[in-house]
Amino acid sequence: MSAPEDVLVVGSGAAGLAVVESLRRKGYRGRITLLGEEAGAPYDRPPLSKQVLAGTWGAGRTLLRSREALEAMDAEFVLGERAVALDAATRTVRTVGGRRLGAEAVVLATGLRARTLPGLSAADGVRVLRTLDDATQLRGDLLSAEQVVVVGDGVLGAEIASTARQMGREVTLVGPQTAPMRTQLGEIVAARLAALHTEHGVRLRPGTLVEEVENVHGRVTGVRSSDGESLGADLVVAAVGGAPDTDWLAGSGLTLEDGIVCDSRCRAAEGVYATGDVARFHHEALGRLLRLENRTNATEQAMAVTAAILGEDRPYSPVPYFWTDQLGVKIHVYGQPTPDATVDIVEGDPEQGRFVARYLDDQGGPVAVLGWNMPKQTRPHRQHLLDRYTSAPRPEAVTSQ
Repeated sequence: MSAPEDVLVVGSGAAGLAVVESLRRKGYRGRITLLGEEAGAPYDRPPLSKQVLAGTWGAGRTLLRSREALEAMDAEFVLGERAVALDAATRTVRTVGGRRLGAEAVVLATGLRARTLPGLSAADGVRVLRTLDDATQLRGDLLSAEQVVVVGDGVLGAEIASTARQMGREVTLVGPQTAPMRTQLGEIVAARLAALHTEHGVRLRPGTLVEEVENVHGRVTGVRSSDGESLGADLVVAAVGGAPDTDWLAGSGLTLEDGIVCDSRCRAAEGVYATGDVARFHHEALGRLLRLENRTNATEQAMAVTAAILGEDRPYSPVPYFWTDQLGVKIHVYGQPTPDATVDIVEGDPEQGRFVARYLDDQGGPVAVLGWNMPKQTRPHRQHLLDRYTSAPRPEAVTSQ
């Protein structure tokens, strides 16, 4: 298989930019176009809910590459223009401005769009956090706010609550789980995270939904929870996850089910690939479709897509990984913890605030490892997960349109 004459990358985040870089690093000299909805240069998202929101980083520090580095990639950057349609058969993308961009290989890296809840956006003072502009606006709101309600107890909601509390704001974290990030960490470690937030003054409302935003003359004054309680707030942040940005692909010919469905080579159709948060790929070792929302996957999957474009035939079978910083604690997770897994402490001591936990399935096999303030000690335990995540291929998952 010869390399395509040209490549079109749709999405200017970390995943899209990594495809461009990886192609050039591997010696590809064909034409590359990167199309992005946001007008500014590509930037990193993890710092938005932490350093940017706290004010310790300016916007410029989030840039993934300098202007000189971008120019050295010898690619055409079409920024500030959203893709609105794709014809997968002809590999042609149409933009909101009426452009038609085509290539022999198209890579879709459009990421997520912030979800909102019905009734949570009707008043002034209700925000989401997904883009750099969102983070800049939210920081300005936090500087003048006194009471903050964060709706959503996943990674993003817990990080925003952490940052807002460290800025001295009164913070209430509302969510449906029994503890923050229970889905990602399991019951035992999530309970410890809940205790950490409580110790630092975050008020938790576990197992709670928000029914409506309360306001006076259109300005938010609080929220009413599902148990009838009124929670006062002059700022409400909806952190209820992100939806894969695939609406624009309706009628494209691709299979869209919680993302862009791909094979184990990240191929969604002939000459069309997907990478990053939007890609739902077949993980051969697990024998099922998997979609990963984290910064590490954005880079690693981009390299896998590059390899596929250039004719290498190998599956993308990563060990999932994510990390989060909250209230002075660094949590690193390899694999996928499950709420019902058995948890063993293999290093350190939870009472001392530093430990490594191993998650075991009902047959005693390791499914994940987590480090709490022990990043260096955690990484070697990743080796015990390789058999699970890189074993012999299993049949491709069956999907329906």
